[in-house]
Amino acid sequence: MIEHFDLVVIGAGPAGEKGAAQAAYFGKRVCVIERAPKPGGAAVNTGVIPAHTLRETALYFSGRRQRGIHGIEYNIKHDLRLSDFMYRERSVVEAEWEQISDNLRRHEITAIQGSAAFIESNTVEVSRYGQESRLISGDHFLVTAGSRPLLPPNGVTVDGRVIVDSDSVLTLDKIPTSMIVVGGGVVGCQYASIFAALGVRVTLVSLRPRILTHIDAEISEALSQQLTSRHGVSVHSGADVTRIETEGDQARATLSNGFEVSADCLLYAAGRRGNSAGLGLEQLGVRTDDRGFVQVDEEYRTAVPHIFAAGDVIGFPALASTSMEQARLAVCHAFELRYKQRLASLVPYSVWTIPEIASVGETEEALASRGVPFEVGRASFHGNPRGQILGETDGFLKLIFHPDDQRLLGVSIIGEGACELIHVGMTCMAFGGTIDFFIQSVFSFPALADAYKYAAYDGLQALARRYAKRQGLPSSQSTRRLPTR
Repeated sequence: MIEHFDLVVIGAGPAGEKGAAQAAYFGKRVCVIERAPKPGGAAVNTGVIPAHTLRETALYFSGRRQRGIHGIEYNIKHDLRLSDFMYRERSVVEAEWEQISDNLRRHEITAIQGSAAFIESNTVEVSRYGQESRLISGDHFLVTAGSRPLLPPNGVTVDGRVIVDSDSVLTLDKIPTSMIVVGGGVVGCQYASIFAALGVRVTLVSLRPRILTHIDAEISEALSQQLTSRHGVSVHSGADVTRIETEGDQARATLSNGFEVSADCLLYAAGRRGNSAGLGLEQLGVRTDDRGFVQVDEEYRTAVPHIFAAGDVIGFPALASTSMEQARLAVCHAFELRYKQRLASLVPYSVWTIPEIASVGETEEALASRGVPFEVGRASFHGNPRGQILGETDGFLKLIFHPDDQRLLGVSIIGEGACELIHVGMTCMAFGGTIDFFIQSVFSFPALADAYKYAAYDGLQALARRYAKRQGLPSSQSTRRLPTR
């Protein structure tokens, strides 16, 4: 007997949950198939939520947020097990499981546990160990199967003890004394800073010339400096790992720059691949790339018109925030709903390292490469009263704007609260605002958000210097007297 639905969703991560709920909201009969025992995907079970919870726990137990406030330095006891830090993580994840399940129930969505594979373009077979398989048919399908970590090269085995990946790192039975992190992307930088805050000696290896190459170079360099100076992380940029091996309870990595590094543990975080294998997509004509990411158009439609895909399974940016919206859009296009038609042009990019970094819009490098004129205004958290109260004096906020009309083009932030503060700049940009918006606005005092105002003032100073240079005037004659804090 075949059960039929208007929409069949494969995967109950952030994209799958929100896409299913969107369809059900408009009265569609929806089924969600999830192979894992619990919903939430990597975001809830192995990725975003667990990592962020461990980050907050590390900040609390290490006293990192209090350093410089009371002149007190904390030291983590090395006999603590990693599981001692994970109580909060378990309670948060369990709460997320319940909220997702409740959301599916409230929308009257049928949830099925098992592994799905297409046997025809409109039918999947759902298999579960110890049970008879089920056939599910649908008018439309949404593939939100997520992604998994890339394996180390040359047959190196991820054993969950000496060699780990982002799915297994949080199951370590103890906090290692030392760690090698391979990968200078989001995952690698996040875990490098978290474990360094726990007192672990961390070596971070990045194949690219700098860490986090997709963000503003000044912010990237500031993060690298703070990882080194505040956390004691040894950063090797522009270096490849030519060999990984284990010797007893130690991992050893040979780098292309000639260094050899040994540690208790090696975290391989050099990318991910889409979970498209085994779904039977290829036999239907759905295209995937060499890393298993499903190819879609601007409507998130695959080469097979009634099959859509969203989230990590389609690749970059692979953020939970964008995955949810991609899925909602896919559903709207599938059922020709006018509710949503396109993804927002401005998407905040947040990285929960210690310290946090966040950006939205353009970077200096991107504008310069296209020949677009721009000017920059900066404000340091050192000059912000709230920054002084928090002991957060190394952070700063950066505004990039057009010199002709002062229209805001991009914002980048490093420091406490960056991932929340970024939305202020994003909102201004969404309405075509200028840096004058921040000058005319009233910000709570003392608040880190007030840095927007003084970054705007700094931007006006930069414009005055630009004008003076064009007129051949000494900058002292043309620079306005503006507040500096």
